[in-house]
Parts: sequence; C-alpha cells; structure tokens
Amino acid sequence: MTFALAHPTSSTGSPPVSPPERGFTGTATLLGVFGFLVSFAGLWQPSYWGDEAASVLSAERSLPSLFPMWGHVDAVHGMYYLFLHAWIDMFGASELATRLPSALAIGLATAGTATLARMVVVRSGFGTRIAVIAALVFATLPRVTYMGAEARSTALATAIAVWLTVLLLHILQVSLGPDSTPRQRRRAWIGYAVLLAAGIYMFLYLVLLLPAHAVAVWLSGPHREDGLHRLGAWLRSVGVALALALPVLVYGLAQHDQISFLAHRKQADLATAMVGQWFGSALSALVAWLLIGSAILWVFRRPRLDPRLDPRLRARPHAPERRTLLVLLTWLIVPSAVLLVGTRLIAPMYSERYLSFCTPAVAIVIAIGIVALRVRWLQVCTLLLLIALMIPTFLAQRTEFAKDGGSDWRQAASVVGAGAKPGEAVVFDESTRPSRRPRLAMRLYPQDFRGLDDVTLAHPFSDTAGLWDTTVPLASVTDRLAATHTVWVLENVGSVESLRGTDVHDLESIGFTEAASTTIQRTTIIEMTR
Repeated sequence: MTFALAHPTSSTGSPPVSPPERGFTGTATLLGVFGFLVSFAGLWQPSYWGDEAASVLSAERSLPSLFPMWGHVDAVHGMYYLFLHAWIDMFGASELATRLPSALAIGLATAGTATLARMVVVRSGFGTRIAVIAALVFATLPRVTYMGAEARSTALATAIAVWLTVLLLHILQVSLGPDSTPRQRRRAWIGYAVLLAAGIYMFLYLVLLLPAHAVAVWLSGPHREDGLHRLGAWLRSVGVALALALPVLVYGLAQHDQISFLAHRKQADLATAMVGQWFGSALSALVAWLLIGSAILWVFRRPRLDPRLDPRLRARPHAPERRTLLVLLTWLIVPSAVLLVGTRLIAPMYSERYLSFCTPAVAIVIAIGIVALRVRWLQVCTLLLLIALMIPTFLAQRTEFAKDGGSDWRQAASVVGAGAKPGEAVVFDESTRPSRRPRLAMRLYPQDFRGLDDVTLAHPFSDTAGLWDTTVPLASVTDRLAATHTVWVLENVGSVESLRGTDVHDLESIGFTEAASTTIQRTTIIEMTR
C-alpha cells in the first residue's frame, strides 16, 4: 500500500503519483447517498430540544431582528441561522424540514471522506477498499448519525472540514506541481482561504483543524526547503481566512460567557471522552480504538522505503504512509487535547459535540486498521461487527424522547392541542434554565397553542436581543385571569413534585382546581378550572 500527501515533481526523478481515478467519483457519490440515507432515516422522530430551539427561533426572526441579536448572543452561529432562515422560508419549520440540511451535509461529508481516503491511499487495490470502508464507518458512527439528525451547524461544518482537506491535498498534489502557473497557485490558495473562512463562520472551533493542515503542508514537499516554502504560502492563505472571519472571531471571544454553562456540568475525563465523543457505547469504542491502534502499529512497524528507490526519502525520514497517518492522528487527537486541557487549565470549553468535525479522520484511521488485518473475510467481519455494535445507539437516537435526555415538547404540545379551546389561558414553568423551559413547546409547535392567552409573556423573543421570551411571575398578573375559566399549566416534572409547583399553587389561591393531569416524559400538563 502506498500513501501520499504530495504529488511528486519530475525533478525528483520518481514516478508521478496519480490522483484518484475519475471512475471513483461514481463510487463516492453512491457512498454519499448511503451516508445521507442513514442519517435521514427516522430523523423526524425525536422532539426538538433546547439547542435546536435556539436554531429554529433565531431563524424564524425577521432579518431586522436577527442581525442585532448577533451583537448580544450566538454570533458564532450567525451564518447557520441566516442559512436556516432562508431554508425555513422555503420548506417550513418541522423537524423533518429543519434537520434535512444536516442529513444532506452528512451525505456530502461521507462522499468527502471516501474521496479523501482515496487521495491519501494512492494504490488502487487497497486505496478503493480503504475509501469504501472509511465511508461506511463514517456514515454509521454514532456522533455522525446524531449530528445528521439535528438542526445545528455541526454536520455542515464537518462537510466543510473534510472537503477543505480534500482541497488542500489537491493544492499540494496538483496545483503546486511543475506545470502550474503562479496565477493558478494564487487562485488555489484564495479558494482555500475562502472555504476556511466559511467553515469558521459556520462553526468557530473549525480553527482546530489547522494543526493537521499545517502538518500536511510541512510533510508534503520532497525537500525541507519545499516544505518551508509551501508552509509560508499556506500561512498566508490562513491569514487571509482569519482576516475574513475576523468579525465572528471577535464576537465569539466577546460572547465566551455563552459556554459558561459547561462549568456546571460534570467535566469530561479522557476515558469518558474516548467513549462518548464519537462511539456512543463502551463496547463499540473498545473495538474502534483497537482498530486505531492496529493502524498505528501496522503503519509505523512497516519497513521504511529504500531512499535509493525513492529520492524524496533522503530529505524526509518518514515513509509516505507515516506522513499520512501523522496528519490523520493530528486531526483526531489535537482538537480533543486542546479542549480537554483548556477546560482544565483555562475555562470550560469542552463538549463532545464540538469534536464532531474530527469524525472523517477517525473513520479513515479505523479503515486503515481494518485493512491491516490483511485477511479479506476478517476485514469484512470486523467492519460488520463494528457497525452492529453501533446500531443500538442509532436506534436510541431515533426514539421520540431521544434528545437532551428526554425532551418531550412535541408530545406535550399535542396534549394541549387536543384539549384546549381558544380563549383559554396557558402558563409555563419558568423555574429551569431557558433552554429547557416548557414554554418552548409553544414556540416550536405553535399550531397546538393557537388562540390561547399566554398570560405571563412580557416580550416575545423576536422583540428582544436575546434568544428567548421574557416573562413576568404569574403571581403579579393573576388579574389577567379574571375572565378565564380554564388554564393549561405546563410544568417540569421536578417542579410539580416540589410543593406542587409555584404556578399551580398561585392558581389554586385564586380559585382554580385541577381537572386533569398528564405526564409525558419530563413535562406535566395540568388542566385547571374554576
């Protein structure tokens, strides 16, 4: 097997390395369709949850309301919200409609993973096999199937990350070849800068991909001087990208308090990150990490190529396959290490979802580990075993209450919609954090609350600079219920169990009594009448 990071120039005297055959485009496309279908399957099943509520509500704002919001909150998601705004205008705000772009992005990323694997493994026998295995593993990774069914930007950012890497390798292998002109090289680096800037606007943490790209550029030249020259050109392109992305970088740093909630969560350690970050379950993580270890041992224990056969190796001590694996391991490890160490030493910044863009590298290294098993039937059985171990996680992700440990807003809204009549009132529990408040059921499924009087609303979210509605305590506006005979109360289960809930107590104090109560998952719907 031969790996390559650069297109050898004729001056080295070595034979040229062919880029992926054009015939592989059809294979990559079919794999992309497979990746889309896996993520698309059942994505409409789970109810929305808090992060998706932020996406949908922000995207449903008018543009005059959306732009000022970025100056106060969620500037790092501004590009995605703008995209989703246009998407919702065309296709609506159902779970199927808003999650569909993520599934499409996973299809694109699956094709990109296959293409990238085929570019770095250039001998067709093993190259095509590794590319196909990598795409199949990528499409079925629990982290991928999760982000492929969520109305957030991580799937789009992952697609940008993998195709940005494909573009970089194309530049290193082709655009910097002896037959290219200075104009072609400038245009290639400008294209890289623009796509990198777009990726940062889509997901700020995509800057953590740059160390892997730096390693790829440094190891790409046949001589050390070539590596330095290419690294300088790459750094200039990165500088242009960062300049283009300066607004989101500045606002992102200014709004860093947005991720302060991570401080209130249990801090991840290395063991939990190795399982939950990409693989979903301990058993599938064990098999995956064994395969990653197999890839490392297989590549680094292989004998080095003879410098007399490949003059490039006189200036580069690592064989081509080792360079490739170094790049993939940098992509796989460095972003995670930065966030884990930064969380420990600086401030909370780690979340498993933030490392979603590393999944293409994870899949390719696992594919190399599978092919390292040599025996074809053993490779097939190992691939099928890994996929089988990940299926239970996929099925759990497609249940009604799969999001955020049991989000049930759609089901709660349907209970209200089935029983409430226009002119009646609705009251929402405000005792939990905004992204978990039952009030979001009304915002995400408004058809079930049509005609009801939201008595505690002070300002709708679209009239504020924040993400959510502002409200007043029920006790201060009970006079608004003077002519109301029925009130629907949506309470968190914990709030109802604790002193019957403040809202329930306030309503009972002015003559309302409980007529019916329904508990879904973590929301209780109480019908109260005079």
